[in-house]
Amino acid sequence: MSQDGAQGRHTGRALAGGRYQLRDLLGQGGMASVHLAYDTVLDRQVAIKTLHTELGREQAFRERFRREAQSVAKLTHTNIVSVFDTGEDTLPIDGSAGGDGMPTPYIVMEYVEGRPLGSVLDEDVRQHGAMPADKALKITADVLAALEISHEMGLVHRDIKPGNVMMTKRGVVKVMDFGIARAMQSGVTSMTQTGMVVGTPQYLSPEQALGRGVDARSDLYSVGIMLFQLVTGRLPFDADSPLAIAYAHVQEEPPVASSINRSLPPAVDALITRALKKNPNERFPSAEAMRGECLRVAQSFQAAPPSIVPGSQTPSGAGVGSAVFPPVDQSGQTPAGSVQTPYRPTPPPNPYGTPAPATPAPSYGYPQQGGYPTASPYAPQGPSTPAPYTISPQGSGGGQGRGRNTPVIVASVLVAVLAVGGLITAIALNNGGDKDPKAGGGGSASATAKPEGYRGPDTSKTIDPEKCEEPQESYNDPELIRLPDFKFKHISSVKACFQAAGWGGNLKIVKVDENTYGDGSVREQFPPAGTDVDPEDMPEITLKVSTGNPPTS
Repeated sequence: MSQDGAQGRHTGRALAGGRYQLRDLLGQGGMASVHLAYDTVLDRQVAIKTLHTELGREQAFRERFRREAQSVAKLTHTNIVSVFDTGEDTLPIDGSAGGDGMPTPYIVMEYVEGRPLGSVLDEDVRQHGAMPADKALKITADVLAALEISHEMGLVHRDIKPGNVMMTKRGVVKVMDFGIARAMQSGVTSMTQTGMVVGTPQYLSPEQALGRGVDARSDLYSVGIMLFQLVTGRLPFDADSPLAIAYAHVQEEPPVASSINRSLPPAVDALITRALKKNPNERFPSAEAMRGECLRVAQSFQAAPPSIVPGSQTPSGAGVGSAVFPPVDQSGQTPAGSVQTPYRPTPPPNPYGTPAPATPAPSYGYPQQGGYPTASPYAPQGPSTPAPYTISPQGSGGGQGRGRNTPVIVASVLVAVLAVGGLITAIALNNGGDKDPKAGGGGSASATAKPEGYRGPDTSKTIDPEKCEEPQESYNDPELIRLPDFKFKHISSVKACFQAAGWGGNLKIVKVDENTYGDGSVREQFPPAGTDVDPEDMPEITLKVSTGNPPTS
């Protein structure tokens, strides 16, 4: 509280030799305070962010902060809060007068008349339970447009969250605070404290939580967390301590967004799931790619009001208490809930030529690179193989031994006979089914059995045959046509479209295991939609079609 009071007393003071006059305190957080200020030279209102005084103790940090501010000042985009100036000044603290104080770095920014995205979300949660999906996707796409510009300049934000996104009165998205988190991670030793989490734990990527190097894909993970929060009204991972939250980011799988908001279509689930992959290589490759997917998904479904499942809970990361700091009498206890090994480059099996240990050695450090062991429901609960059967030697007691072994041998022979008979019967049924497709039997029943997690077809996703019969003309050559978009359509309607245009012989279907969109959904096409092709000499068109089965790992 003392720090809050000191920051509040900055109101009314001046920076940069009197050029900037601090006025109202707009907000403050763990790293900085933001004041509405007046620029006496250019006669305009600006916003000035002043870093907390303890951060200005290190000369190395102030220099790094200055360089980062200069880099951010080069970012020019509608969705980025402009930076006008940067510097440092001495602000009095603890009642000191005049210049007796600590050096305070500051940034002079564009003043945005609006409110934080968090406030917009709070209002939507009060009215609807969550933000409507189409609105959330549009806002997310604008955030990604800002990140696309910064990533092109090699600048990773590192702290994307609703508190760093502003919404103007006209609904324009503005992303701010580029580079501050990076300046915080400058490696200044006296600033780094044990257990310190740089950034906001709820939005940290797994690689940030693990202290590994970050790149643009770390921002995309944070955007995925933010999108999840917008469309569900809650965070995928939340707990009472930063350590527990970081544990959840690294070890736990997030819930499916539609399990909380039933109005969300599968495409939104798939988008969020990809953004929240633990391994950066499995996320979207760039902000541009994720933005394009957001816009495409926003146009692919009919907007509906949120339908929040009452009482649904998200992972809390509570297992970190027993996993990282187990009780003395339960040091080997496995944390409850589903956990996952932190991402890392996949090593070759047994790279050192030695078998992997059955149980990892106890470790109290966070995070455990090998993950935490979990009990598999399919794992045998006793020895992996039964004790070998030995026949007693002939001699004393041999008659009793033969008497005990005879039933076992007879039973083994009967089992073998039954197994052979069942195999012959199955072969006969299969052959019979091939010869007479109309005949029913056990063979066809087993063939139609679907694995657990199978998602049935959605035949409502169709394409109008006219898209193939009367395709769009090429923009470049009137003799060519633009290939229609078959993605996410059911394959039956796509085949009908091909037949209507006479393209049936040019279709190649490749089955892929995927249970997000359902059996028969076209997942990818090549050549892609919009490609110029000659209708008189159609190329082979390859479609990857979902089987509805869960993907195999």
